[in-house]
Amino acid sequence: MRVEIWSDIACPWCYVGKARFEKALEAFPHRDQVEVVHRSFELDPGRAKGDIQPVLTMLTKKYGMSEAQAQAGEENLGTQAAAEGLAYRTRDRDHGNTFDMHRLLHLAKARGRQDELIGLFYKANFAEERTVFGDDERLVELAVAAGLDADEVRRVLADPAAYADDVRADEREAAELGANGVPFFVLDRTYGVSGAQPAEVFAQALDQAWGERPQLTLIQEGADAQACGPDGCAVPQH
Repeated sequence: MRVEIWSDIACPWCYVGKARFEKALEAFPHRDQVEVVHRSFELDPGRAKGDIQPVLTMLTKKYGMSEAQAQAGEENLGTQAAAEGLAYRTRDRDHGNTFDMHRLLHLAKARGRQDELIGLFYKANFAEERTVFGDDERLVELAVAAGLDADEVRRVLADPAAYADDVRADEREAAELGANGVPFFVLDRTYGVSGAQPAEVFAQALDQAWGERPQLTLIQEGADAQACGPDGCAVPQH
């Protein structure tokens, strides 16, 4: 079974939602048969790469709230994150363009290190003091920690076209599926779960999607059906 997760590194609920989903997946009896793929979704795609500002400033301008309201929201998110065992800096975080991080996540997918990298990106953005925005060498360090080659990562960062089509394709697909916010979870292209739901909701979705997977129907089986198995291969006698 495949679970696709559309998310953005700048999305705090994606950070929390990933932890809740993983809690459900850990308890899922068939977890070893579940493939998790992370898909790209930018919350602020029009923001220039060099346009970096404090999270509170972004929130007050984008949503028209007061700084006190924005700070209260961050404190609430910190509480929600702590309940999932996640560190969360409620003050002095930055907000910026995440396109390069999404491009690197596609590189990581190609190298089998996607889950490791997105986890490090989330931790760096939400829990660590050093910003992930406007600092390519910071992204290189994180990618290397996830198991990628530093020179290859630098080549991708230096080429704006590298994996750009993959990011855009993910975003188009999200729109086609009706996702207008993240996190957005799609299970076997049959069930969708929107938002950072409680682990119990994800557990129910996993059970339901698994239970409704198509079962193989054997059309014909008989003595004349030659095949190979653990005990060897059937050899026709005539």
